[in-house]
Amino acid sequence: MRRSESEAIETISIALRHHRERAGVSLSELAKRAGVAKSTLSQLESGEGNPGVETLWALAVALNVPFSRLVEPPTPSTRVIRAGRAPRLRAEHSAFAAGLLSSSPAGASRDIYEIALEADESREAEPHQAGTVEHLVVVSGRMRSGPTASPVELDPGDYTTFSGAVPHLYRSVGGPATAVLIMEHS
Repeated sequence: MRRSESEAIETISIALRHHRERAGVSLSELAKRAGVAKSTLSQLESGEGNPGVETLWALAVALNVPFSRLVEPPTPSTRVIRAGRAPRLRAEHSAFAAGLLSSSPAGASRDIYEIALEADESREAEPHQAGTVEHLVVVSGRMRSGPTASPVELDPGDYTTFSGAVPHLYRSVGGPATAVLIMEHS
């Protein structure tokens, strides 16, 4: 089996189990709703099956989730784009380039803040409501930011995103720091 196939099957396995448990249904019940054999579903959840599109489609419908949720790998909970590394689109008639750091999901709203920290200071934030995502671009200085359990070090121009629904921090490193913080609410 090619590596890409094994990765796809692992993604499907994890997604099926996650969405079934989230829906609060047993293997037997989901198999019945989707019209597939319980043994087939059990194999898929354990990463041993090789499902066809029709089987996955039936499972997605039975779970009431888009088909893509079963086959797309999950995005990491923390993502970093280093300064100047975002894919850039250049204007044809001027010296202008834009790099998309993050698009706004449907139904989300965003608040934009400028934050400043004195030298070697930190702000530890309590979790916000579920579904909050934070986007941070360092403007000057250096910072450590992200979930309290796994912050990342950022230089000027670096971008990171992480869940705001967990304890998180902003810490200046070696001097004062400023950043643009965008809080996305869904």
